[in-house]
Amino acid sequence: MRILRFLLEKELRQFIRNPFLPKVAVVFPLMVMLVIPWVTTMDVRHINVAVVDHDRSSVSRRLIQKITASDYFTLRGVEEQYGIALERLEDGEVDAIVELPDGFEHSFLGGPAERVRISANGVNAVKGSLGMQYLLQVVNQTVLEWRGEYGVGTYSDPVEIQYRYNPTLNYRYYMIPALMIMLIIMLCGFLPALNMVGEKETGTIEQINVTPVSRLAFTLAKLIPFWIIGLGVLSLAMLLAWLIYGLVPEGSFGAIYLAAALFILTMSGIGVVAANYSSNMQQTMFVMFFFVMIFVLMSGLITPVESMPAWGQWITRFLPPCYFVEIMRGIYLKGASIGDLWSDYIALSLFALLFNGWAALSYRKQS
Repeated sequence: MRILRFLLEKELRQFIRNPFLPKVAVVFPLMVMLVIPWVTTMDVRHINVAVVDHDRSSVSRRLIQKITASDYFTLRGVEEQYGIALERLEDGEVDAIVELPDGFEHSFLGGPAERVRISANGVNAVKGSLGMQYLLQVVNQTVLEWRGEYGVGTYSDPVEIQYRYNPTLNYRYYMIPALMIMLIIMLCGFLPALNMVGEKETGTIEQINVTPVSRLAFTLAKLIPFWIIGLGVLSLAMLLAWLIYGLVPEGSFGAIYLAAALFILTMSGIGVVAANYSSNMQQTMFVMFFFVMIFVLMSGLITPVESMPAWGQWITRFLPPCYFVEIMRGIYLKGASIGDLWSDYIALSLFALLFNGWAALSYRKQS
């Protein structure tokens, strides 16, 4: 313990004296939490819409007013001919066309059934599909309101939709826990690896190799500081999520910190393992970048695991972030407890033991 204490003191002094690392540990989480949730979002807004109004009725006028007033749409004009609107769609001036047929209002008064036709630009599949859904909601709401006011048919919607855990479907609430995980992956994975390889390149690690310091004590001295840094970064990110976005965990903070401690140990262990098998900074950067890309793209941070093919879902079982993602979103949005997520905690514990044990065994002292 005395040797470990001196090694930890050395690591702390080395970290503080570094002109770059302390700034990264503070500025990086600030930038990620303050900027990324605003620019990385699946909430599609300001969809350019052109309306072709053949009906020119009270219903069509009300629908146009609702499209104009909505923050999700930008009305680019009301055309008399569908061909003109289609040319604008092909030129990229508008993203969707709403065509209201002649006799649309009359169809609710017993006339022949007429349907609204919506044409959306499918080049951007996400914007096209979400824009179509938004427009369908506006049309249905307008028709239901008009029927209710004029006593035509029933005003009640036969379908009631309820979104649990995220009632407003705010994409930031889904993304912010993922950003916290990305911060831990980047800081607690890259920094230990770069720190250790940096000592290899400067030759200071040779001074440790000729001392009686055990491999376990040396590895712990490399892991513990970044475990503390990771918990501090997570605390800062959670504080910013509350102050800026009003997002607080529905579950307990203790459950979050327990899972974070296991995940930080896992990522730090992976970083030290990569450094042990690398001889220079470039090798370490490429190895860590390879694993980070897989972790980010395949662990459910950005896209749901269920949307992947069967072989991709099978691979995710061997990715530590996959389990931490389930824990963070479960606790933040659902209020889940450790008992509800016990299998994910066990998986993270096994990963922490595996990679930290590997880190200690793969370190070779050269006397």
